[in-house]
Amino acid sequence: MSAREDQVRSLIAQEAADWFVENRAGLAPKARQSFAAWLKASPVHVEEYLALSVIARDLRAACEAPHASIDDLLTRARHEEESPVRPLWPRLFEGLRTPSPRWRTAAVAMAAIAVVSLGLLVSWNLRPTANVAAPSAVTALRFETRHGEQQTHRLADNSVLHLNTDTAVTIRYSKKERLVTLASGEADFEVAHVPGWPFRVLAGPAQVVDLGTQFDVRLEGRSTLVTVVEGRVAVGPSPLAERGRANPDQTARLVQLGVGEQITISDGEWPATPVPTDAQRTTAWLHRQIMFEREPLERVASEFNRYAPKPFEITSPALRSMEISGVFATDDSEAFVAFLRSLEGVHVEETATRIRVSQE
Repeated sequence: MSAREDQVRSLIAQEAADWFVENRAGLAPKARQSFAAWLKASPVHVEEYLALSVIARDLRAACEAPHASIDDLLTRARHEEESPVRPLWPRLFEGLRTPSPRWRTAAVAMAAIAVVSLGLLVSWNLRPTANVAAPSAVTALRFETRHGEQQTHRLADNSVLHLNTDTAVTIRYSKKERLVTLASGEADFEVAHVPGWPFRVLAGPAQVVDLGTQFDVRLEGRSTLVTVVEGRVAVGPSPLAERGRANPDQTARLVQLGVGEQITISDGEWPATPVPTDAQRTTAWLHRQIMFEREPLERVASEFNRYAPKPFEITSPALRSMEISGVFATDDSEAFVAFLRSLEGVHVEETATRIRVSQE
């Protein structure tokens, strides 16, 4: 295994460690679904998780009988069956032909820490690698969220991916680049900058090239909305959208965005101009919130419908332009219903399938 692959493998092992600790504490139903999706994403994920489970079992045994078990543990590790691709955890024990007293002491301490707090031991041994390089082969992952569901994933390059409701993304790591395709919904990216290994997002008619930052990308019909939370990004039309045009080079120029800037890219409309925005309001969904400042009720209801189990329907045209301000929880439509009922001249009728808002 090359040094580059080994570094990426190290980060996958860290993800396995995080899941192992969460499993020991007990997973909620949604977390179990996310864990299952993580396992299904790659056989390497399964391999590292199982390898960690074996090491944790051996460490517990070593703590119960430290003098004999540590020797057994090291012997088993040295004689582990060789394979073309080996999990990270057994490889941690390579080179220990004759354990020194110093290592023996450290191993006993590691075993004790594993029993008291295995999560602390894992995080200490698998700190994020500062310079992660690209793998030699293409690897692909796919994540999806259902209506009202949100997910967070730490990727193999140590970037963090947040998915909003009704979102689907595909991630492909190659030696050339890290490519994310947003097929639907909204995603927030906290990108780990790696020199020589660009991070690019394709979303509808837009492409976003990370310059070391955090940014939000949302598909809205035939348009893409990009908001920069930290750092900078370069935004332009997607090369997929440009295929077949008579002169695609006319739209090849990228526009750079900084903190607190937002841009909308629509099919066939380029160049576009960035505008200032409240990035915290745009990304309030990361905290399961919706924030509005003098927004029309029709837009507020549309936002709630991205999460609510029963959609809101504004049946009176005069109410659609009513301006609303406030902060609401995405998973508490009942509180929003109570707010609407407190407004003068507004009637709310809740049925089995929808919530109708009309003028009294």
